[in-house]
Amino acid sequence: MVQTIIKFLQSTGFYGFKDYPLNIVMIFIAFVLLYLAIKKGFEPLLLVPIAFGIFLTNLPYANMMLPHGEHGQPGGLLWYFFQGDELGIFPPIIFMGVGAMTDFGPLIANPRALLLGAAAQFGIFTTFIGSILWGFTGQQAASIGIIGGADGPTAIFLASRLAPELLGAIAVAAYSYMALVPIIQPPIMKLLTTKEERMIKMDQLRPVSKTEKILFPIIVTLVVSLMLPPAATLIGMLMLGNLFKESGVTGRLADTAQNALINIITILLGLSVGATATAEAFLTAQTLKIIFLGVLAFGVGTAAGVILAKIMNKLSGGKINPLIGSAGVSAVPMAARVSQVVGQKENPSNFLLMHAMGPNVAGVIGSAVAAGVMLSLFG
Repeated sequence: MVQTIIKFLQSTGFYGFKDYPLNIVMIFIAFVLLYLAIKKGFEPLLLVPIAFGIFLTNLPYANMMLPHGEHGQPGGLLWYFFQGDELGIFPPIIFMGVGAMTDFGPLIANPRALLLGAAAQFGIFTTFIGSILWGFTGQQAASIGIIGGADGPTAIFLASRLAPELLGAIAVAAYSYMALVPIIQPPIMKLLTTKEERMIKMDQLRPVSKTEKILFPIIVTLVVSLMLPPAATLIGMLMLGNLFKESGVTGRLADTAQNALINIITILLGLSVGATATAEAFLTAQTLKIIFLGVLAFGVGTAAGVILAKIMNKLSGGKINPLIGSAGVSAVPMAARVSQVVGQKENPSNFLLMHAMGPNVAGVIGSAVAAGVMLSLFG
């Protein structure tokens, strides 16, 4: 009887912490992320499932990420969820939902915004070079650099293909920095612009016809996919979701893509990505490097967008507010709102939101294209 009780006690997770003491640190990190998501409102829809995935995977003996056995024994629940990440299924479905929620009208009305979206991707390639110099492999450097695109699904998609061993750290860094966009960007924007530039009022955008909005996703998919086939998965799903929205004849599909479907996939993706952050994979010097390189990517991307917008402002005779350049990172619509807030602090009668949405949605396309470039080079 005593032996039975001892055996039971040794099978509990409490006893397991004796063998896995670092798991306590990971559970603490999970609780911190839950606090930031629930109490501070930092990307709660994504950070809550990610943090809970970290919590579950670090419970000793729970085996939530145990792989399916060769002889048929079942794996852990989160391991099955993770197959959707590893096979590259979940991130493109998230992209479809994003497309169904996105209005590309501001970009169609002002195609020059595409340049700002492209400039903001400069942070990706700068961080890629920095990662190489810091000792990461080409595949790992590409996966770290994409954090600068401020697009969580793209970061997960690329990391799952090129550097799955870094997936947990990259996902946590990407979503944490996305939540910190209102804190990271304003100091950089103010540093690179003058008060007069921040007060510039822009002309109202022209109306965009329904025909233009329907043709846009089809043409972008055709052009980008033919130029860069590895980008077709993300771009194609993004534009399919947008076509559901703009066609006007698939309302139920658009509603499913932007509500029920994206919510279900977000739960599965968040939990399974968080579950990759085990103590042995996450508590390493590499994770600290990724955290640092991630904020570098965000900063460089923001600065590159603002600097190009300043140049475009000079060439246009003072008609472009440089603050909209920071929205080229693809944290939609948060980055555009930051442009609006910073601009309105200088001039309360200024409304930059719709102008900033052009580079913002261009950034979504730009990060997907950058991911395609990385896959072409290292996939």
